[in-house]
Amino acid sequence: MTSNPLLATLLPLVDDLSRELPEAERYRRLLEALRQLLPCDASALLRLEGEQLVPLAVDGLSPDTLGRRFKIAEHPRLRALLERPEPTLFGADCGLPDPYDGLVEGVHGHLEVHDCMGCPLYLDEQPWGLLTLDALEPGRFSGGDLDNLQAFASLAAATVKANQRMLDLTRRAEQEQQRADAYQRAAGETPRELIGQSPAHRQLVDEIQLVAGSDLSVLVTGETGVGKELVAQAIHQQSLRHAQPLVSLNCAALPETLVESELFGHVRGAFSGAVGERRGKFELADGGTLFLDEVGELPLAIQAKLLRVLQSGQLQRLGSDREHHVDVRLIAATNRDLAEEVRAGRFRADLYHRLSVYPLRVPALRERGNDILLLAGYFLEQNRPRLGLRSLRLSAQAQAALLAYPWPGNVRELEHLIGRASLKALAASPERPRILTLESSDLDLEQALPAPVGPNDELPRLSVPAAAGELRPALDAFQRQLIAASLQRHSGNWAAVARELGVDRANLNRLARRLDLK
Repeated sequence: MTSNPLLATLLPLVDDLSRELPEAERYRRLLEALRQLLPCDASALLRLEGEQLVPLAVDGLSPDTLGRRFKIAEHPRLRALLERPEPTLFGADCGLPDPYDGLVEGVHGHLEVHDCMGCPLYLDEQPWGLLTLDALEPGRFSGGDLDNLQAFASLAAATVKANQRMLDLTRRAEQEQQRADAYQRAAGETPRELIGQSPAHRQLVDEIQLVAGSDLSVLVTGETGVGKELVAQAIHQQSLRHAQPLVSLNCAALPETLVESELFGHVRGAFSGAVGERRGKFELADGGTLFLDEVGELPLAIQAKLLRVLQSGQLQRLGSDREHHVDVRLIAATNRDLAEEVRAGRFRADLYHRLSVYPLRVPALRERGNDILLLAGYFLEQNRPRLGLRSLRLSAQAQAALLAYPWPGNVRELEHLIGRASLKALAASPERPRILTLESSDLDLEQALPAPVGPNDELPRLSVPAAAGELRPALDAFQRQLIAASLQRHSGNWAAVARELGVDRANLNRLARRLDLK
């Protein structure tokens, strides 16, 4: 047992450097050791993020301190600590306001006279953050404590660095696993079949085969639910990059603040919470294919950066000046009319032309004739083993009903309808059958159609523009009237409007914004 208090404090921390510990536990031990070496009433570890300090661990301070962000410009004591490379001791007569006033546990009101001490932490000769100590008793700290704090700060910086390296290794392993998974899917996954025999479907398959062998960018268009992602997968599987990963990103599923990081990656400190480096989808797809679904939802600022990567193959991670080169084939998909979005100023014309080198339209299900029954058979066979049936089939009347239905939700709607109808029909059977036949009543397609509402169960009368001028303005005017009338009936409830009109809620929101109804 050593008689040197500094050595006795540092040895357990040195031992911790080689142990795998959660970040919160590692920093808790650090502050616990600090208070053993330099007895005080409160201590804190803060990380520098831009122009503010973020508490990572506190001891003796109110728990809500961890949620605070201390702007350096507003806290002169913290600024003074950052400006000096060595520890600083503020005397009891220091007139600078204390950032922890009112936050020390067990103290009500102002801190009044007390001792305060702290020092900056450096990683790779760059300021990383601060250690701070507060004692309610004036004169608690002395000049000798500054030397001990300086020695402790060196080990504290090593603790922080060890923690960051472990976090970086964990993230890198996760990213490598993600890329390995993508490779495995590309190499070993059974290709999903594009099912159909109609002329419209055969033309689509021919175009996929034609463009797949090239490296041209492809813009896949079509209504919601037609299978645009399946088309992208087919293009990749038939391309020269098929042994490399296909990485996908739904541009509509992310908040605007995260899109840039997801696409291009980020470095530590690029934004609040960016505690390590992270590769984006472009780097994960290097050598393979990147599929951007709902590309029309990208903000204009991100569109400009995406265009640069497509033109040069060079990208910069968020918060970094370093260039990374990538070799990626891009496939994009949208259910928007991007040409119209360009005219409206919501999409860059240069990016539109870069994406649509080879435009590929996926036909709506209602345009594919008897393909409806082929797809229904595929989904029936998928559901049969799940329900433990020997056979699952459609009656003649059910087949006729499927062919007569307009399918506003396309293939996705058909898939969900078959699954729902199969489950309901099985539940309604008095005995568990080996062969289950779905009737038209099981499909319940009348309910799937938008229900007529209004006086005498009739749809409202809408004024249809005369057939003069361009088709697009006339269609827009009619859609605007239809949606506005439905909104009025449902007292502004957009979910009810989407159900009545038989459209996807997200698509209705986008259409409403385009028509200036939102």
